Amino acid sequence: MRNPLALGDKLQRAFQYARQQVARIVETYPDFFPMYTVEGRWQHQGEAWTHWCEGFLCGQMWLIYQRTRDPEWRFKAEHYCRLMEHRKSDRSVHDLGFLFWPSWKRWYDVSGDQPVNEVVVEAGRTLALRFQSQGGYLCSFVALNSVFIDIMMNVGLVYYAAEQTGDDRLRRIADQHCLTTRRYLVRGDGSTAQEGIFDPQTSRFARHNTRQGWRSDSCWARGQAWALHGFAQAYEFTDDLRFLETAQQCAEYFIAQSPEHGVPPNDFDEADPPQPYDSSAAAVAADGLLDLAELSEDATRAARYRERALRILDTLTEIEFMAIEKPYWEGILQHAVYHRPKGLGVDESVMWGDYYFLQAVLKAMRRGV
Repeated sequence: MRNPLALGDKLQRAFQYARQQVARIVETYPDFFPMYTVEGRWQHQGEAWTHWCEGFLCGQMWLIYQRTRDPEWRFKAEHYCRLMEHRKSDRSVHDLGFLFWPSWKRWYDVSGDQPVNEVVVEAGRTLALRFQSQGGYLCSFVALNSVFIDIMMNVGLVYYAAEQTGDDRLRRIADQHCLTTRRYLVRGDGSTAQEGIFDPQTSRFARHNTRQGWRSDSCWARGQAWALHGFAQAYEFTDDLRFLETAQQCAEYFIAQSPEHGVPPNDFDEADPPQPYDSSAAAVAADGLLDLAELSEDATRAARYRERALRILDTLTEIEFMAIEKPYWEGILQHAVYHRPKGLGVDESVMWGDYYFLQAVLKAMRRGV
């Protein structure tokens, strides 16, 4: 049975629950950056695969501070940001946008402190070092000839560094990465491949691949959400209508392929998936759709994106997804997936799902729901 509360009341309850659960992490696991739960618990010995989640915990703290203006939350957020500052020069991952946009960039937005901004810019410069000029893309952490759809959610950091420094080379790198991703990872029907592999000898595109989806020719749901969100952000930086059109194309596919309640499985194309949901893909999509609704000049399209985002949030704020009636559960959203093929964080909470859920909840509240 669905909760009879109005969506606005459900969002307020979700915010209060998120604040409780983030405080619980700080109290239970001080100075620890979670990634995914095991049986509802954040701290465990499970494999990480790659390290990309520190920014999401910091980001939740900043979101809570911006909503409450409670100085204790700002103190916590700054403390956890400092714990991850060294990652600004980390060349081993392609995830510096995930790390520094929710954390240090939000800190700068709050404070206006230039030394804080310099950390964000340095992280953007570091990410740009992954650029493969012959193929025209920022390579993934897996290999120099690999590009992930996920990187669309990180390239904004390079755009930002270019904007702050006036460095045209950084702008060209960011533009080229988006164009290459648009050409090779976004299919004609608006679906996306998770990974593109380029020939290491010729730098020409060779084939699609997947690490976390069903097959190389299928559509991994979280990757589709990364794409619609990431191309929308690229459009915000550039006013390039190609990026807006791509974001909209990816959004239309996500909406058309998702169930009526809005929460997809791990992969749109897998027949009879063992788990019916990836709540983190839904949370990312809801957040991106709220942005697309603001960016789309066509009123009908904008209304559809907003309606779908709110429908997703209405679903995610039900007890089927929000773990509010499970006192032992340490995350916010249940039924998320990290890495299905590796069996990591399957039907659990994940830190990015909780972050984008909270961000979308607060966006919806600010916009009058």
